[in-house]
Amino acid sequence: MSPDNCIMTYTMNSGIKGSVVFTSKQISEWIESYRVGSRYVTTVNRDYFGLNPELVADFKIHNYFSEQRIQLETIPPENPKNDLQVDSTYSKAETIMQIECKCGESYIIRSAYKKLKWSCKKCNSIVFLDRKKGLVDTEEGKAWYMTNRYFVDRNALGR
Repeated sequence: MSPDNCIMTYTMNSGIKGSVVFTSKQISEWIESYRVGSRYVTTVNRDYFGLNPELVADFKIHNYFSEQRIQLETIPPENPKNDLQVDSTYSKAETIMQIECKCGESYIIRSAYKKLKWSCKKCNSIVFLDRKKGLVDTEEGKAWYMTNRYFVDRNALGR
């Protein structure tokens, strides 16, 4: 931001916030429009920008020397390598489910979400989460048990 430009942050009566970059001359014109209550129209870069002061609840002008701008410039940028590590940690969060179908098929699946029902990959029948049985031990770790070999009470809260 050059010393000649200022950022004006405004809040509409509806609570919507906005900000726009004005020159010092545009700021003076806006303040005059706000004082007399007339609509303000100007160009910002190549776009027209209009603001009705009757709909603006408040505004603040941040110039080159504002404390807020200095604080924002002194905050060091975050290390993007750490961000990638956090993203990969969250993407690995999976739920393991043990599926046992009445057709005889038995297998383990991984899903990003805990499902209440699934379909068998062999016969396409629906299998349901047995909350009463809860987590079962598998070769891949603890898994939620889903079956259609017996009646599963879907309203049971055996979490």
